[in-house]
Amino acid sequence: MANTIIVTDSTADIPAELLQKHHVYVVPLRLLFGQETFLDGVDISAKEFYDRLAQVKELPTTSQPSPADYVRIYEQIREEHPGSPILSIHISSALSGTYQSALIAKSMMEEEADITIVDSLSASYGFGLLVIHAARLASEGWAVEQIMEAVEQLRKQRKLYFLVDTLENLQKGGRIGKAAALFGTLLNIKPILSIDEEGIIYPVEKVRGRKKAIARMIELFQQDLGNINTINVAVGHTADPASAESFLEELSSHFKLEEVVLTNVGAVVGSHVGAGVIAVFIWPA
Repeated sequence: MANTIIVTDSTADIPAELLQKHHVYVVPLRLLFGQETFLDGVDISAKEFYDRLAQVKELPTTSQPSPADYVRIYEQIREEHPGSPILSIHISSALSGTYQSALIAKSMMEEEADITIVDSLSASYGFGLLVIHAARLASEGWAVEQIMEAVEQLRKQRKLYFLVDTLENLQKGGRIGKAAALFGTLLNIKPILSIDEEGIIYPVEKVRGRKKAIARMIELFQQDLGNINTINVAVGHTADPASAESFLEELSSHFKLEEVVLTNVGAVVGSHVGAGVIAVFIWPA
């Protein structure tokens, strides 16, 4: 039986070298700066995005892939891997219509391909790590049902927190009021966010000062993981690898680190939370 082929979307924020190594197909979302449209991760890099973000008054908007975008990828896979089942894993349906577009594409190809669509209930490398896990198992010949069970088990074990550097983008996006954003900025408030079981981003705590916020994130991970000391970790940054490396150095004084991934928080998530974000994803080694 042919191995399962893994598909995801660009919001998984998976480094290019991992996509290539594990032969993952990616459907990009679209980013709109005024009248200009870019394919996320194709026409605009993370650094280019954050450079532009600092220069605009109005936030860019994002657009999910169309069902036709998925159909093109699925048909490409049919040609390149005849008879292979497809497992397509995507950003939380609570955050984007990307998953819904994939479902429509599947319905358009039901008689032509064996396609399974998964709602990751997460964002950024919070589900990127699930995609890579699925791809590794697929390369070992695991069946789709087995891969899905393993991915769900890992999803339940994985812990994640986002540290937002400023409330400005949340205010621009209508998530909080202007007064609250100004108040938070004056007090140097750093919000810590996470994603719940329904795939929705929610505030965990607001801490004064970035150094204290980073220390609090590590405390939260220690509480979540209990007696687990050896971990795998991915740190997402906004085209600022030095900030991620600094966090890893601090984390390594509390945990033994096995697999370590540094990645960019991509344009779609970045358009909502702004520059200076640190997104940390931890799962047992």
